[in-house]
Amino acid sequence: MSSTSSGIDNSAFDSSEIDYPDKNTEIHNNHENDTPITIKFGPYYKDCRTQNRGKNCRDYQEKSDAVLDFIYKLKGPVFKSFREKKLKKSWTRSSLKDFENDGGDMPAEELSRSQYSLVSTDLTDGAVQLWLGLPDEVKYDPALEQFRQHYEKEHGGNGNGVPRKSKNGSTKRLPLVNSAPHLNNNLQLPRDEVVFLNTTSKCPSIDEKKEKILEEVPEPKKPTKTARAGHLVKMTMLVACWMFFTIVFLLYNEKEEVTRHSSVAPGEIKSYPLHTAQDLLSISLKLTGPFLSEQSEKKLNASQMMNMGKMDVWVEGVATALKNEVNRSPHWTIMLDPEDEIDFTEGETRTTVLKMDANPGPNASYFLKMKTNVNTTTPFALSYTMDPLDISTGVIYACVLLGALYVLIIFEVINRTMAAVLISTTSLAALSIAGERPTLPELISWLDVETLLLLFSMMLLVAIMAETGLFDFLAVFTFEVTKGKIWPLITLLSAITAIISTFLDNVTTVLLMTPVTIRLCEVMDLDPIPVLMSMVLFSNIGGTVTPVGDPPNVIIASNKAVIQSGINFTNFTLHMTFGILLVCVQTYFQFRYIYRDTDKLRLNEPRDIQDLRHQISIWRRAADSLPHLSRDELVVRERLDRKVRKLTGRLEALVKETKIRACPKECFETMLADMKDKYKIRDKVLLVKCTVAITFVVTVFFLHSLPEFNRVSLGWTALLGALLLLTLADREDLEPVLHRIEWSTLLFFAALFVLMEALSKLGLIEYIGGLTESVILKVDGNARLAVAILLMLWVSGLTSAFVDNIPLTTMMVRVVTSLGNNPTLNLPMAPLIWALSFGACLGGNGTLIGASANVVCAGVAEQHGYRFTFLQFFKIGFPIMIGHLIVASGYLMLCHCVFQWH
Repeated sequence: MSSTSSGIDNSAFDSSEIDYPDKNTEIHNNHENDTPITIKFGPYYKDCRTQNRGKNCRDYQEKSDAVLDFIYKLKGPVFKSFREKKLKKSWTRSSLKDFENDGGDMPAEELSRSQYSLVSTDLTDGAVQLWLGLPDEVKYDPALEQFRQHYEKEHGGNGNGVPRKSKNGSTKRLPLVNSAPHLNNNLQLPRDEVVFLNTTSKCPSIDEKKEKILEEVPEPKKPTKTARAGHLVKMTMLVACWMFFTIVFLLYNEKEEVTRHSSVAPGEIKSYPLHTAQDLLSISLKLTGPFLSEQSEKKLNASQMMNMGKMDVWVEGVATALKNEVNRSPHWTIMLDPEDEIDFTEGETRTTVLKMDANPGPNASYFLKMKTNVNTTTPFALSYTMDPLDISTGVIYACVLLGALYVLIIFEVINRTMAAVLISTTSLAALSIAGERPTLPELISWLDVETLLLLFSMMLLVAIMAETGLFDFLAVFTFEVTKGKIWPLITLLSAITAIISTFLDNVTTVLLMTPVTIRLCEVMDLDPIPVLMSMVLFSNIGGTVTPVGDPPNVIIASNKAVIQSGINFTNFTLHMTFGILLVCVQTYFQFRYIYRDTDKLRLNEPRDIQDLRHQISIWRRAADSLPHLSRDELVVRERLDRKVRKLTGRLEALVKETKIRACPKECFETMLADMKDKYKIRDKVLLVKCTVAITFVVTVFFLHSLPEFNRVSLGWTALLGALLLLTLADREDLEPVLHRIEWSTLLFFAALFVLMEALSKLGLIEYIGGLTESVILKVDGNARLAVAILLMLWVSGLTSAFVDNIPLTTMMVRVVTSLGNNPTLNLPMAPLIWALSFGACLGGNGTLIGASANVVCAGVAEQHGYRFTFLQFFKIGFPIMIGHLIVASGYLMLCHCVFQWH
């Protein structure tokens, strides 16, 4: 490229007129690495400099356009080449020729024409008048600078502004503009053209982003009449709910469970009178004594059962008027331990409900009777409840309560925690009406203290650790590793979360990873909610691999019948790993398909794209406002259309890049440097103390996989680590730390535990388990294993999406062991265990309250100001959960029905 073609007039340069750098900087360029350059405008500037260096010099301005043209081309690879050469402190005219020929890969169209030479110099007054009528945003753009120069030459002006007439006839001056820097007495180059000032950056800093977000907060709107009416209806219903359970608690007493200890001698029929004023139709009975377990009893064949010792229990009702009229309930037969083991036995608890076939009449007397067929005395403990709740009625109550909870949460009628507290209290009222109102000690026993202790302790650790700046530092490190690209970032976070959750409890993993993810999304202008959902999905997936990764697996692996069947840590992990790898692949590609439009991953469209769209709309409106009549209109319109095409091309390139990157490529280094400067480790001493405490907790967590070291529970381990960190931190005031505890999340879990236990008491979970077992029993022998695996997987998966998976797993593991120990079914227990684990753990990804990790993540995000609703999670999580179950079904069918891995 020659200097002539580019518009550079070599006579404008002296032999040594461009110095680099100069302490009296006139023009700066910090587009790359903040490298300043100073350009002195040949002999014209030299005269001005030698005569009066400190004053404004304008007599050379019109003659220096060629040099300004060269300044505008110092962008992109050209300026990079210019900076990197650093041949010497100054360049001569020949050096500039060589440099200009090494122009990099800039488009020929941009290098061949000056920004100040876009319009022909023979402008007419009509074209200038059209220019004066354009909007200010268009009029003062560098692309139309020639019009302004022509106007000044014709009408005069000192460069500080062009006088013009306003509508009311008064004289105004044009404001200082960025489009012609040499006219504004400050030599400031336009932001959106080629180069940038030290005070203006194309990549906004993090503080500027926060200011813009604050500026965009809309003013609160006044509620409409419909909104006020809806609020009134909501408050009326909530107050009515409060009045309902308050009145019930005032009217109904706590459940009275009568407990008695006795024994049955050989040949004796023990009779115990039941004192009741009502017509007894059923009694809930619980016996503890030298009995076989339900699973062991099912393993006995007919001949063995004939030779075993038995205890028969039944209820008799005798009418007062007719002494000979006796009604009996069906006999309940319990198998006894061998006679030589009855003494000093550990005891087994068996429960049942005995129902009378008919009412013997008014004022009848009722007796509980027992007898045995062994030759030794059989001791036992007896407890009973009169007229227990019918299971069909209880299931209806449970479904209504569960539906009410989901209505309150899905439609966000009230806060999620408040909804759980209200519904759990209402469930206690339902139990009270059924005569099953629990006592306060029993109510407290329903709380899973182990989980609450684990959550509380880990929240303490995370709260103190946040003070060190570690989460900010990790966010910056992840941003640097992924080069600011969106999908590598999500992939890395998901992989790290899944791997950690494999051996660490997934609730703990989410507590550690959520602050890092939120901070990282903030600095990258991403919406944290989709990224958090991806992270928590992979946390639940990773926790499915090992017996210690997820609470349902802990319940399954610690069951005595499961341990006796030969399932240990090694074979449990081995069987689950291959299936989980397939589930990970399915989840990643399905999630990526859902968010194939990366704009959904952003809080809003990037500001530079918004600015470009705004500019294009202004220029198009200006072009469309001109008629196609005269040559003057065509000249101006052609220049406007050229600008629109240029901006459109820039917009297309920027949109294409933002599909891949969270920030423009040219901004990555600037943003990274800004982040590294802003987000540093703030307290290194405290960080070392936190590292010691976390290392202790994680090490002991890992040791739980070894039975000989499994003496301290997960909750106690986390509490010991929290106490260690509090001791090392030596805080005088604990209030700031305690304020950062997610008390709302802990209360939500407590209310959820009470609700799930109440639903269990109402018979919902037992009904689901019994229905599953009855369906499996009806299937023929050849297809029984396949049906049992699929039914166990899908029932536990779909149910755990809407019911907390901890009480569900507690019930379903009994169903699995019952099916596996049933000799008539001849089903292997191991495949049913894997199916239950897949279903209970992966089903939690279906809804926001399906898994503990989901609730914890939502609570931490809400504390940081990002609240995602039930429906937001459901739209993403439920389809992915269905994909989980489909992949797991194929894997289990292949392994256990085709290859019979078990």
